[in-house]
Amino acid sequence: MKTKLPEKARLLKKLKHGKFNIPDFVYVSASDFKSENFDNLEAFLNRHRESFKAITRSAHPKEEFFKGGTFDSLETYADLSGIKYARKKIINLAKTAKQLTIKRQQRFNNAPEIDFENMGVIVMPFISGASVMAKMLGNHWEFGYCRDRSHKVQREPYITQTPHDTQLLQLSEEIQEYLGHRCEIEYVVSEEGQIHIVQAKDISHIETLEQKQSERSIKLDGVRRVRRNHNFRERPVYLMDNRAFYLRIIGMCENIVLGAEGPKPTIEDVLDIIAVYQSELEEFAMTHQRFAVLGLSIQEPEELYQIANHYLDDFAEMQSRLSRALHDNLYKIDYFLSETDTLIAKDKFRLNLCGHDAYGIDTVRNPMWSVYWHMDKHETMVKEFNRLGFKTGDTIGIEIDSNERPIVYRL
Repeated sequence: MKTKLPEKARLLKKLKHGKFNIPDFVYVSASDFKSENFDNLEAFLNRHRESFKAITRSAHPKEEFFKGGTFDSLETYADLSGIKYARKKIINLAKTAKQLTIKRQQRFNNAPEIDFENMGVIVMPFISGASVMAKMLGNHWEFGYCRDRSHKVQREPYITQTPHDTQLLQLSEEIQEYLGHRCEIEYVVSEEGQIHIVQAKDISHIETLEQKQSERSIKLDGVRRVRRNHNFRERPVYLMDNRAFYLRIIGMCENIVLGAEGPKPTIEDVLDIIAVYQSELEEFAMTHQRFAVLGLSIQEPEELYQIANHYLDDFAEMQSRLSRALHDNLYKIDYFLSETDTLIAKDKFRLNLCGHDAYGIDTVRNPMWSVYWHMDKHETMVKEFNRLGFKTGDTIGIEIDSNERPIVYRL
């Protein structure tokens, strides 16, 4: 029985039939990989022998039910081994780095259960250039720019209603009209200025509340309230203090080496501290659909990380297990941080945003906020947060004043 094409492949095929500028591509299903049916893929690669690299995009049959950017696209060598490697890595990333975001979407957005081994891929020639994402919000189009590979100095992602080339606006309108529904369109603009359509996603089912407030509000006659609140964001907060975490690890290692009152701790006790921390991160993320992270100490303090990774050097087997667990823990923290939409920390830290994170359709109603204090005030700010008793599980409010200065409250 012929399987249904994933949305990515289906819409690209439809747009290609409509004579839009779609790069040559081939869809390779999971069953093709299983049976090693690579005739179409090898024919595609033969057509592009001059290409040193290809882009391999995830194309799972159920991918349309997940947020854009949940599954990965990878650059790889333009040969059969490179494509096989890319698919394997996309699956592994879904099982590891993207596991938490997938579980959260299944919990909060009713995304379906998914068999990663059913992952197909779309293969295109690699095009060097700027990535642009377009979508219509209300009665206007917006264009998100990032990753202009042709420039040595990179810039932060940004959104504009005025694209660099008016053809982008006209093309976006034509694509949406041709497909017959609202869509989010991803382009790559080559170094020569040629516009390539590399992806389209149906977003007709996503509500964005982009109407003007006057068009979606009802005026009443009065209000009685005790407190007056301005425009602000409320979030449950996770307080992250990795300095305290590492000091606890080092203290336990010290007790193993030097002894302590009561039963002598073992390496299992140290590893339990790490395991419990990781469980707390996942439980918090799975409990709250949207949350803030207050980073009193996010990046592992270098000197403490080194001490923890060498304290048990005289016990090689124990130190090896501890170092491996601490290394894996760094990734667990990264996965957790990638799920927050509100980061409160010193200005050294900022979320590394890809196109979907910065201006994808799912960020319209809940855009990313990164609230910071200056580096030279860090110790003072940490003391102040501790003095006021901020802790994990609190609900906090962030108010942005007319000068774009944030104020954080415990509620």
